Amino acid sequence: MTDSLAAAQKIFRTIAANIETVMHGQGPAVRKLLTAFASGGHVLLEDFPGTGKTTLAKTLARSINASFKRVQFTPDLLPSDILGVSIFNQRDQSFEFRSGPIFTNILLADEINAPRRERSRRCWRRWAKARSASRATGAIWRAFSS
Repeated sequence: MTDSLAAAQKIFRTIAANIETVMHGQGPAVRKLLTAFASGGHVLLEDFPGTGKTTLAKTLARSINASFKRVQFTPDLLPSDILGVSIFNQRDQSFEFRSGPIFTNILLADEINAPRRERSRRCWRRWAKARSASRATGAIWRAFSS
């Protein structure tokens, strides 16, 4: 076993142990979450309300010192609710961009029973590996970049 593999295993065991101090009895879910995280993938957490899905995502973010945001996917959700909006500042006579929750490290999309336009926007974000709104753009944050 190489040193880098052993170091990675130690880091993930440490993260898993930290998460499991908050999420008792969720070992399989934590392992799956960390596997997806290490591979740069996305996770679909399906369970009954009140079972700790938000807590699990928030605990992962805190464990790796990453920012966390949550979006409630309701039928009246607008693109600006996710991306942000430019607001005109009368004093400066210029637009200021107020970023939405997509400009975060870990984003929890809760209750995805959304219309087709929201689903297509989420798919675009995954494929494009970038995000943009108004004139603000940013690459998708990657915990492990080469």
